[in-house]
Amino acid sequence: MKDSASSSAAAQGSSSPGASTGASTGAGHSTGAGHSTGAGPTTGAGATPSTAIPSTGLTLEANMPICQTDLPLDWYQAEIKPYAEEYLALPDRTPETVLPWLDRYALPALDHFGDELLLLAHFYMGGEIVKLVERYHGSVSDSYVLALQARNNPEKRVIVESAVHFMAETVAVLSHPHQEVWITNPKAGCTMEMLAKDYMVEPIADQLLERYGDDLLCVAYMNTSGRIKALAGRTGGAVCTSSNAHHIVEWAREQGKKLFFVPDQHLGRNVADRLKMDQSRLLALPSPQTHGANYTLADVDGGLSALDDSEMILWGSYCGVHTVFKPEMCEYWRERGYRVLVHPESPLETVRAADGSGSTNYLWGAVMDAQPGDKLAIGTEGHFVRNAKSEGAKKGVEIVHLAEVPGSLAAGCGCATMSRNDPPHLAGMLDLLRQGKGPDSCRVLAGDSVNEITGKRDRLSEEERAELVTQARAALERMIEVTESRS
Repeated sequence: MKDSASSSAAAQGSSSPGASTGASTGAGHSTGAGHSTGAGPTTGAGATPSTAIPSTGLTLEANMPICQTDLPLDWYQAEIKPYAEEYLALPDRTPETVLPWLDRYALPALDHFGDELLLLAHFYMGGEIVKLVERYHGSVSDSYVLALQARNNPEKRVIVESAVHFMAETVAVLSHPHQEVWITNPKAGCTMEMLAKDYMVEPIADQLLERYGDDLLCVAYMNTSGRIKALAGRTGGAVCTSSNAHHIVEWAREQGKKLFFVPDQHLGRNVADRLKMDQSRLLALPSPQTHGANYTLADVDGGLSALDDSEMILWGSYCGVHTVFKPEMCEYWRERGYRVLVHPESPLETVRAADGSGSTNYLWGAVMDAQPGDKLAIGTEGHFVRNAKSEGAKKGVEIVHLAEVPGSLAAGCGCATMSRNDPPHLAGMLDLLRQGKGPDSCRVLAGDSVNEITGKRDRLSEEERAELVTQARAALERMIEVTESRS
């Protein structure tokens, strides 16, 4: 789409709410799997894109409706509500309407911060945020690549992320002292992480440490808070992502210790399967959704003897988006000529039934590498698949959501919490930061524990935060070292 709003928005400068003027690593599994938004604003943009992440290739097109569902006005924090009121009053959600409004706030912010500003978003964000972040010279990728952006770009002083909180906190853990990390909506949590809060995991971890001592090593999936990543660091373990989990668990096994994999039981089983580990020696702890941390190790299935015989202990959390995918869905689409690709947070039986499994970078790479006439059924978050469908159609590639089968109610299921980062939050965050009024609730510091309902933060003292950063960063740096040495 030709940008008709940039020059006029730059001329207007900044307007307060109510004014009358109208971005790579992705190891896959079983099958091979990169990525390339339309041009950003031609004027009024001082920031340059991070060189670390290539473009997704997503473009904003004329008359393309923005798919993200509007949030109720009372869901917005007080500082963002004026921007939400303006957005909700717009007559429609097409780029022709939304971009001139958003440019009024984004372009002055880009001018103000210049090359010191970095915008980030995850692939699971609604299509318009992914495209808008790249339009304003930001970057979109998976959790591994996003985590490295502050660390690898010390010239960026202000980092604004449209994603869920654990992703922004990981950026903060790896950031340099002069950098500030912000999230557009502090209520954007992750259900998997919410089932592995420190007050749930640590009582069980303490029991495991009491029983196994230095023989316990924790591997923390990226979808955890900094407090859980610090647990991995304290035990000599590492963080992992869906793109490198096989490398990290392989390394962890070489240490000759009992492994404690937190939090996704499905990713744990799938990694074990890929590494040909004995599935009978995996022990899944009770679901935190039903048991919390109110049990002792003797209560687990098989008792303490089963625990002692296990090679890897799995925390019982999961991703609600990916557990909807079933093996019969894979068979349904394969019978119709589709290649089936799924995310490894899906159940083991589904991953085994698919033609390939890998991270969001792997899945997006498969879309970008597909040839005219190819047909892909993708099992992952709904916004991602919707964007993939749009890109595939441009080159004659047919893409469907894996759950789009007769009788399924899960077709198009998206990450609802990720979608809490919408255009008003992006506009408001950039405008408030330009004014020096960034909401403290959106400032992300390592060790913050966030109430995803209220957005309020429980902050550590400076001494506590420094200790946590040391431990969590050790686990993250170990992940980076292992990944780069084995990729």
